[in-house]
This record gives sequence, C-alpha cells and structure tokens, in this order.
Amino acid sequence: MTPQTEPFITVLDQLRAILKPYEKHLVVKSGPGGDYYLETRHQMKNKQPLFFGSVKAQKNYVSFYLMPVYVFPDLLDSASPELKKRMQGKSCFNFKATDPALFAELASLTEKGFARYQQEGLLE
Repeated sequence: MTPQTEPFITVLDQLRAILKPYEKHLVVKSGPGGDYYLETRHQMKNKQPLFFGSVKAQKNYVSFYLMPVYVFPDLLDSASPELKKRMQGKSCFNFKATDPALFAELASLTEKGFARYQQEGLLE
C-alpha cells in the first residue's frame, strides 16, 4: 500500500479533518506530497513558530503529529492503551487504516491540546 492508494487517501482526509477546526486560529502550511500542518503565531526563543500538529503520508502509514502532547505529556495520562500503541516517539501517531474510535479519541486529545496551548498563552 502506498500513500496514493484509496485507503491511505481516506486516512489522510480523516486525520486532516481532525485538525481543520483549528485552522482559523493557527497558520496553515503545506508541504511536499500533500503534507498538511498547522503552527501557532507564538514565536519560540529560536524565532520559529511553535508547531501545533500535522498529517503526513509515509511509505507504509499515515502519521498524525500533535505537538501539545510533547510539550504537555500529562495530556496522554487518560489516553487509551490502543491509542498509545499507535505512538512513535513522543508526539506521533501512525495509522494504516481508518479507525473511528481511535480517530474520535485523537480528536478529543487534539481539542485538549489546543485548549492547553490557549490556557498557557501559546496561541498569540
């Protein structure tokens, strides 16, 4: 399976939909191969914008990156073992197919992450 096949396109679309509600508050960027990412207007010490999240097609799966769980690891305290099994590193979740239950949980986690960024003043 490659990122151009129908299952991957569906996974990409559904994961992008999780981030879409935050577009009006963040800066939308796109990269090669249809990569999609959002960053804040908050400037870090290195003068770069603080990353929020992205969706990227890899060779064998689609990755969903959510930086708030890296910045605030306690956001993962209530995450299910099934979602944690999808993690690679500290802020990346990988999927080969759609999973409505896990995508709903990821949407909730994204909402909590956005609220936490907001609470901490990171959405300038």
